[in-house]
Amino acid sequence: MPELPEVETTRRGLAPHLLGRRVTAVVLRRSALRWPIPAPIRDELPGQTVTAVDRRAKYLLLQAQTGSALLHLGMSGSLRVLPAATPAGTHDHVDLVLDSGCVLRFHDPRRFGCLLWQPAGSVHPLLADLGPEPLADGFDGDHLWRCSRGRSAPVKAFVMDQAVVVGIGNIYAAEALFRAGIHPLRAAGKVSRARYQQFAAAAREVLATAIDHGGTTLRDFTAPDGAPGYFVRDLAVYGRVGEPCRTCGTRLRGRLLAGRATVWCPHCQR
Repeated sequence: MPELPEVETTRRGLAPHLLGRRVTAVVLRRSALRWPIPAPIRDELPGQTVTAVDRRAKYLLLQAQTGSALLHLGMSGSLRVLPAATPAGTHDHVDLVLDSGCVLRFHDPRRFGCLLWQPAGSVHPLLADLGPEPLADGFDGDHLWRCSRGRSAPVKAFVMDQAVVVGIGNIYAAEALFRAGIHPLRAAGKVSRARYQQFAAAAREVLATAIDHGGTTLRDFTAPDGAPGYFVRDLAVYGRVGEPCRTCGTRLRGRLLAGRATVWCPHCQR
């Protein structure tokens, strides 16, 4: 599933093509993706101008006067800006037709993505209870330390909790914990304030680097221009179980944690 850097890469790639453009029509080749596509997408969005292309957690928001189109890429979704005459493929489920002569095409083979509507002045229920953005001022080690008191869950599961902080998925949690020297199975409540400060700094660093590199290529992710992300070349632990640690040479260990692959260095992470 695309994580925060992949979604932010997509947002940055789309924005120059969408900002200030009027949506002239919406073509729905399916009535539902993960959930039914609400009527305002078809009835209200045409005729409106895109005033902003924002991101909240792993959701993209195309802002207009009466509301926002809320998109999630799911497991394998992608968004491309294409000439309007480009034939649609089997899994090209939605087109937002623009006054530029192009379409924003939503491609989603597994249909785990979504296209929903957020009326102006409201917050969609999917966004209502989310934690702070990891690259925003509201996120730091003090916040993590306060939220973690009394928590016995593994720290990796804790930092992936979207109510604690959004957008730190499996790949980037593993990489940030490695950079901070924190064992992923340590109880969240047992991690000190100072070590959470180290983690917050590491998370900012690893996410910013991944965004600069266009995300991480895993299975289906590509940017809106079709280019793959290259952060995969910089992964220190994720997907490298049994290989030597690039810092100390110790063999990396791994196990499943809440159904997700978890890899760490037993020497560097405590």
